[in-house]
Amino acid sequence: MDKLVINGPCQLTGNVTISGSKNAALPILMACFMAETKVTLSNVPHLKDVTTTIQLLASMGVDVLFDEKLNIELYSAGLTSKEAPYELVKTMRASILVLGPLLSKYGEAKVSLPGGCAIGSRPVDIHIKGMQQMGADIRIEKGYIIASAKKLIGADITMELVTVTGTENLMMAAVLAEGQTVLRNSAIEPEVTDLACFLNAMGAKILGIGTDTLIIDGVKSLTGVKYTIIPDRIEAGTYLAAAALTGSKITINNADASHLTSVLKKLRAAGAEITVDGSNITLDMVGKKLLPVDISTAPYPYFPTDMQAQLMVMNSIADGSSSVAENIFENRFMHVSELIRMGADIYLEGNIAKIKGVDKLVAAPVMATDLRASASLILASLVAEGETEINRIYHIDRGYELIEEKFHKLGVDIHRTN
Repeated sequence: MDKLVINGPCQLTGNVTISGSKNAALPILMACFMAETKVTLSNVPHLKDVTTTIQLLASMGVDVLFDEKLNIELYSAGLTSKEAPYELVKTMRASILVLGPLLSKYGEAKVSLPGGCAIGSRPVDIHIKGMQQMGADIRIEKGYIIASAKKLIGADITMELVTVTGTENLMMAAVLAEGQTVLRNSAIEPEVTDLACFLNAMGAKILGIGTDTLIIDGVKSLTGVKYTIIPDRIEAGTYLAAAALTGSKITINNADASHLTSVLKKLRAAGAEITVDGSNITLDMVGKKLLPVDISTAPYPYFPTDMQAQLMVMNSIADGSSSVAENIFENRFMHVSELIRMGADIYLEGNIAKIKGVDKLVAAPVMATDLRASASLILASLVAEGETEINRIYHIDRGYELIEEKFHKLGVDIHRTN
């Protein structure tokens, strides 16, 4: 099994290009089921979850081609199956997103209950209840969601909790439904907005994009388009945090600062100097003292749970004490025990981590437990004295494109080995 080996401490320098957003690409790939003609997607990250999604689409009869610029062309007119089997989706939570498009376009779907990172329960009942309100007949048998509907009918749906995938699934179901659907308490993450903009580009009629109330008038069909995926804000935030942590100066390219407002605010509070020039963001922490920052995760536009682990590493060597409150996922502190192995002073009280900054971290063999925990261990390794081995890195390949190559380009002594 692959592992990453990192020799620290180190300082970063140079530029790194941010890849397309995984969390935007996955639902957009699923939405291609609904297009009557060819869809061409660019800025799609080459990640394990994207590969799995493409394999899923191909297994269901979607024609998938890559052009010379690594754009992805998809044509779904010859769909042969309406089933997302367990063997293909067991490692990926986003697999549930085939449910809405299949049910809306073809009137039937059989989808394995999804897998993914073990960071807490992410129930799909909101997806199911919403589609039942739209007239779907849904049952769960032997680990599969089995759904059918002669025709989905628009409905006024209030989601009990703010859910990104729930909003995306119901939005995709609604665009081909008969009549008007109103989705209340919708998620407003940039990835949700990107999906809505993609659907509208194909001919959907969605109003209220970027707000918590989406008004969707069903249309009869969608037409394929050329579309560019937004940059990955979490990858961008991870590299910026790495620079702040190591007292470095780097520039990230192909980023959208408007998607990073809450993260940039915390990085500035930690002492970083940040400048934005179009799609380029420069962070300068050279010669500056790293200050502790309190964090409380919440749905966008507030501080993202996907950046919690990375900022915790910063706090672990900051000059003072801090707290990190995790309000989204109940199991998203599994990286804490590994950071403690490296010398961090962290104490857990329920959903709050209390951190006292230490002078240094020390290299140790550690194990990644989920995607963002993997990123936090890489960041910790950048400032730890000695050689750190990070095991079970298959998690990180689900969300970070070419991570060792990018860090190596920034000057990190990092390599992958068995």
